[in-house]
Amino acid sequence: MKRALFTVLSVVIGVLVVGGSVALFSAGAQEPDPIAAKVVGKAKTPQGELPHAELDLSIYPNSSPAVPPPAVSDRLAQSESESQQWPFYTPSTNLELPAHSLVTIRITQYDSGGQIYNPYLAKVVGTVDGSATYDGEKKTGIDPNTVGHTFTIHQFPESTQPYLYVNIPVPMNGANAPTDANGYPKDPHVIEFSFITGEPGQYIWNCEFPCGTGYVFFGGPMQQRGWMSGTVTVV
Repeated sequence: MKRALFTVLSVVIGVLVVGGSVALFSAGAQEPDPIAAKVVGKAKTPQGELPHAELDLSIYPNSSPAVPPPAVSDRLAQSESESQQWPFYTPSTNLELPAHSLVTIRITQYDSGGQIYNPYLAKVVGTVDGSATYDGEKKTGIDPNTVGHTFTIHQFPESTQPYLYVNIPVPMNGANAPTDANGYPKDPHVIEFSFITGEPGQYIWNCEFPCGTGYVFFGGPMQQRGWMSGTVTVV
């Protein structure tokens, strides 16, 4: 009888633990409100003339009185981000892009960095001409030893929606770069790139540079929506 009772209690506790883990994961997946790329006109592309939309993002090494942290409904993540000084993309990681359009994204980068584990991720992939503009200079990649972050859009596996993969390496700011009162570089890097969207679909994106916590620095902000991971919805 005692053994049977112990077995039942073990199962119940196991269910509660799994349920708690699922709830915690779901909370961690919550994102800020979406921001939409703004259509600014038409553009000539390899696929003919298409609507041209633009979107601006910034990357900060941590929040400050001047730059608040992501507005997500995840108190645990918020607390950890404040105590560990998590980096994050802003104003949102929940991005909406128009279908069948040329999309140009500008990223202003204020963070430091280092060597990336996989040199492939230091290359520009998926843009219109295979390049991006770094502080006004067109490049097809950057030095793998000087990566700050990446902006990488992934196709969901076994998906029937249009293929979309974009990888943009973002260069680090030097340790001796002049900073403002909040510790941010006064002259941050500005990266601009363009790619073409297809039919409507939903994709994930994240930073592929190990800039988080935990095992090989791929935990913490790197797995949290709102910080270094998010959603791209083509509408």
